[in-house]
Amino acid sequence: MAGQGTPATALLVKRGIAHRTHPYRVAPDAPNYGALVAVALGVAPERVFKSLVTAVDGALTVAVVPVTGELDLKALAAAVGGKRAALADRAVAERATGYVRGGISPLGQRRRLPTVLDESALDLPTIYVSAGRRGLQLELTAADLVALTDARTAPLQTH
Repeated sequence: MAGQGTPATALLVKRGIAHRTHPYRVAPDAPNYGALVAVALGVAPERVFKSLVTAVDGALTVAVVPVTGELDLKALAAAVGGKRAALADRAVAERATGYVRGGISPLGQRRRLPTVLDESALDLPTIYVSAGRRGLQLELTAADLVALTDARTAPLQTH
């Protein structure tokens, strides 16, 4: 796929972080999108993570969780010392990150948001996150993602 550059990939290249890009084809409105991405990539679904923009006590925060579970909003709020968390409005999320829904990356966002990564990522050799557009995933280590985003890690998913 030509022209794979995104703000996320540019950040990785600039910082000299080892990563791989993986193009895939999944209809953006397909049910169970994340699981279909894992199938398209030929990887275990617990290695594919979705980036969800949330509001914790009114402050935008990114939760990065495996596509195999749902985000536990109470756990996210607790992880950042807040009381209440909710998914952010789509338009707000897109405006803050500079990415479109289905392509929001935890990296290279327009406005760097506090990030919390589900701790299950730490047990994996590499994880997959959006590269900043639909149809393209980044593979990198959880440690590199944590370092680049100053992320906290916490148990964030329900099964």
